[in-house]
Amino acid sequence: MTDTDTSPTGPPVVAIVGPTGTGKSDLGVALARRIGGEIINADSMQLYRGMDIGTAKLSPAERGGVVHHLLDIWPLTKSAAVAEYQKLARAAIADIAGRGRVPVLVGGSGLYVRATLDRLEFPGESPAIRSRLAAELAEAGPAALHSRLARLDPAAAMAILPSNGRRIVRALEVIELTGGLFTARMPGFESIYPTVQIALEHPDLENRVRRRVDRMMAAGLLDEVRRLLPLGLRESPTAGKALGYQQLLAVLDEHGELRGNLDDAVELTVRATWRFVRRQRSWFRRDPRLRWLDAAAPDVLDTALALLPARLGS
Repeated sequence: MTDTDTSPTGPPVVAIVGPTGTGKSDLGVALARRIGGEIINADSMQLYRGMDIGTAKLSPAERGGVVHHLLDIWPLTKSAAVAEYQKLARAAIADIAGRGRVPVLVGGSGLYVRATLDRLEFPGESPAIRSRLAAELAEAGPAALHSRLARLDPAAAMAILPSNGRRIVRALEVIELTGGLFTARMPGFESIYPTVQIALEHPDLENRVRRRVDRMMAAGLLDEVRRLLPLGLRESPTAGKALGYQQLLAVLDEHGELRGNLDDAVELTVRATWRFVRRQRSWFRRDPRLRWLDAAAPDVLDTALALLPARLGS
């Protein structure tokens, strides 16, 4: 290999990505069982301990004996850091491959996926800029700052939830610090690993989103939010802004008693989730490496297996 050779090296990695509600977790388990794989979580909210129902985290039984990495590793009070996740995910890839297993990266957090697989480097920080932007956030709210981000860097605004004040502040900080776009920090679509990236879509996804939220409520999401209140969910800069959790927190008082309309909170969760799904689609559709599969097809597992090189799982 020459100094200018940028061919991917290292262990082969399978990635299963796509919008929320398409069945990535189930396909990941089925695929890992067939190829001798272990799963690395790439859902930013499944990193948090205790956030199970609202993130559709697979139970131990649903994991089918497949080892899962980077689940339940952070307390609710921790602010999510993509740079930290990048180090952990790449260490997990090296560990899995070093034991002769296949790393299978599964999740819908697009920035976390690219941070793991691609040549993504993170710029420095400016405490002064961040402090000023945080003060603006506290005074004006995340929507106002998200509108500013949309003017300065539309692609970044598309990738960041309007309610995620911490990430909006970080994007604006980088723009001001570097004088360039936040998304300009993104590399070209070139992985550092030999990678097969499979993306899932579903023809009935809008209805699946509504049913997904209804199932979460029936499974006890409201009680889960109540259990997490003493652990700092409401104060969390990241976990408290997660879909479903944020909407339910808005109708609960500090003691976990309802102070608002629960049906309205559920409807807001459905709408917010569907908006997020559309943003995820736009994010992943820009990546020409992804092989899109119909998650509703009865042979989706066989189709996914056919995309993998023969050496995987051998």
